[in-house]
Amino acid sequence: MKEIAIQGIRGSFHDIAAHQYFNSEEDIQLVCCDTFEELFRQMREDYSRLGLMAIENTIAGSLLHNYELLRDSGMTIVGEHKLHIEHSLMCLPEDDWDTITEVNSHPVALAQCRGFLEKHPKMKVVEVSDTAGAAETISRKQLKGHAAICHADAAPLYGMKILERGIEDNKHNFTRFLVLSDPWAADKLRDVHRSDKSSMVFALPHEEGSLSQVLSIFTFYKINLTKIQSLPIIGREWEYLFYVDVKYDDYMRYRQSIDAVRPLLRELKILGEYEGK
Repeated sequence: MKEIAIQGIRGSFHDIAAHQYFNSEEDIQLVCCDTFEELFRQMREDYSRLGLMAIENTIAGSLLHNYELLRDSGMTIVGEHKLHIEHSLMCLPEDDWDTITEVNSHPVALAQCRGFLEKHPKMKVVEVSDTAGAAETISRKQLKGHAAICHADAAPLYGMKILERGIEDNKHNFTRFLVLSDPWAADKLRDVHRSDKSSMVFALPHEEGSLSQVLSIFTFYKINLTKIQSLPIIGREWEYLFYVDVKYDDYMRYRQSIDAVRPLLRELKILGEYEGK
């Protein structure tokens, strides 16, 4: 049985993504964490424990702090999963539309359901730290008149009644999750020679054209840049770390491109080589 550290509780989007990703394998045991910092602490306590962490959303964008946590953790990306984000409104069984006065959810989920909430101005909107956590709290405390916005799978877990499904404004809403491992255990989970995607972070000399030179080399080796995210380097004014995802169909050619760009970089760290989704 695999242990998977996630941020959130049962019924959260991390929980759903973990079960979807490991669907064809043996049973998994979730290690539920309040924060992403705790997720990495749990992984460090047991090198065989995996982690699953959200890294970007098609609407909200990148989770910038998680990039920093990943770089500092020393963990390796061994896979990814893209989850379709669907929100539902749920309440206690005895409540209904005419009794709901307050809606609780994570601020990102609330923002993604802004159009729905504008149609129900009598419902007070209150931010909480977790989507499924909102349903759990309402159920545990029997908060009559309260409703939660979270995934429909949370309803049976906490004895809630779904009032409406699919209340998100944008139906093309996806979150990308990274599957993480201790480097010592990573080779048992993936074969890098079958990989077609790599995530890396690098710093450049503070010189004109330094980034374009690197990108030109990737182009020469037919490496497809799928994402680039810059974050400032603390203490070094106007210098940045670049988090980059690339896709390739030839692992050896990809490694040749890394050897070619390395002399142009101030520092380079491969965060993971894996099969992309």
